[in-house]
Amino acid sequence: MKVTLVCPYSLTLPGGVQGQVLGLAAALRGLGIDATVVAPCDDEPPSPGVIAVGRSIPLASNGSVAPIAPDPAAVARTVAALRSERPDVVHVHEPISPGPSLAAVLAARVPVVGTFHASGAAPAALYRAFGPVVRAIARRLAVRTAVSEDARALAERWMRGTYRILPNGVDVEQFSSAAPWADRRGGRPAVLFIGRHEERKGLGVLLDAFTDLDRDAVLWVAGEGPQTAELAGRGVPNVEWLGPISEAEKAQRLRAASVFCAPSLYGESFGIVLLEAMAAGVPVIASDIAGYRDVARQGREAILTEAGDPGALRGALRRVLDEPACAEAFVAAAVERAASYSMPALAERYLTIYEQVLERADR
Repeated sequence: MKVTLVCPYSLTLPGGVQGQVLGLAAALRGLGIDATVVAPCDDEPPSPGVIAVGRSIPLASNGSVAPIAPDPAAVARTVAALRSERPDVVHVHEPISPGPSLAAVLAARVPVVGTFHASGAAPAALYRAFGPVVRAIARRLAVRTAVSEDARALAERWMRGTYRILPNGVDVEQFSSAAPWADRRGGRPAVLFIGRHEERKGLGVLLDAFTDLDRDAVLWVAGEGPQTAELAGRGVPNVEWLGPISEAEKAQRLRAASVFCAPSLYGESFGIVLLEAMAAGVPVIASDIAGYRDVARQGREAILTEAGDPGALRGALRRVLDEPACAEAFVAAAVERAASYSMPALAERYLTIYEQVLERADR
C-alpha cells in the first residue's frame, strides 16, 4: 500500500502537527507501508520521504503563529506531487487549512482520510465564516478523524458528519531511552518549560509562580517567541533561557528534569508535550484545560492546576519538589499511560482505516 500524508505547516519549524505527521509516516514505514509526506519546508526536509512544496509564511492563528504555504506555487506543487506519487490513500491533516492540505482534498483522485487537530476560537471563526464551503469540502473525505474530543466537537459542529477520535501518538522509545542532559547546576532540581513564548502558553504565569517558589531550583525555559524579550527582561533569578532546542536535546532535558510544567491558558487540542514528558519519566504539572485533561488525569499521571493561577501552580511545584514519593507515584502511572499512546499503535489503527476505505472504494 502507498500512502501520502499531507501537512499544511512547515516541517522545518517546530509544531505538534508536524511532529505527528513525521512520526506517523515513520511508524507506517515500520509496518511496511510506502509512506511519503507532502508539506512546506523552509530548509532542507527533516527526513527522507518528504516532498517539499515551498516555503511558509507566518499566519496568526489561535493565539499562535501557523507556518502555512497558501500560495499558488505550493498548491501546484502539491497537486503535481500527488499525481507523481500515485498513492492508494491520501491522509490529509487539517483538511480545511489553505495550501497543501486543502489542495490535496480537492485534487486527490483516491480516497482521502482527514485528521482534524484544531480547537479554540480561531478555527471556530473560520468554520463559521465559511460554513457551507467547509462542509462541502469535508464531504470529500472518506473518513474523518479528530485527535481529541474538543477537536471532534468543533469539527462536528460546523462541518457535521461523523468523526473517529484517534489521539496523537508519541515515540516512547525516543524519550524513555534518552540519556539525561548533563549540566552543572550543582544537583539542584530543574523545572522545565518547552513551548513558544506567547500568551496562550502561560510562561508568564510560570515565572510568577517560580519567583516566590522559595526552593533551591532552576527553571529551564526552552523555545522563543514574541514575549521572549519581555519575559526575560523581568530578571527572575535562577532562570536559564535556552532558546530553541533540538528534538534530541528536548528528550535529554526531559530525562534530566525534576518537573515538567505546561501552564498553557487555552487553545491546546491535545497535550502531546505532556505525553513526551510522561514517556521520559518526569513528573508533570499542567493547566487543567480540556486538551490536557484528555492526556493526563488529575491526581493519577499529573497535577492539574487552574489555568492562569500562579499560586496554585507554585503549590503544585512545591509538592512535587518536596515529596519524592508523590513524584514517583505520578511517574509510574504516567509511563504506563504514555505506552498506550505509542506511535506504532496509532499507525496500526490508521492502517486499519486505510484498508477499510480502499475496500469500500473497490466495491
